[in-house]
Parts: sequence; structure tokens; C-alpha cells
Amino acid sequence: MSGRLGPMPALDPNPTGGQRKLLLVLGAMLGITIAIAVIATVAAP
Repeated sequence: MSGRLGPMPALDPNPTGGQRKLLLVLGAMLGITIAIAVIATVAAP
């Protein structure tokens, strides 16, 4: 199954406003999760 065949490609070179906002939110969530993981690893005894 290729994402290109669907109406919405997985990675659009020029995403629309909605897709860009969605990518921004997902990126922020991923970044926060990684930050929490790093802090937890450093804080662990």
C-alpha cells in the first residue's frame, strides 16, 4: 500500500494549512515526549 495512491500523500512537499498545523502539532507532541524521556533518563538514579 503506497501513500501516494490515496487522496492525501503521507509526505506532501507543499502541505496545506491544515496539514501543516497537524504536522506541527504531531511534531510538538513527539518533541515533548522525547524531552520528557531525556529528563527522566537524566533524573533517574
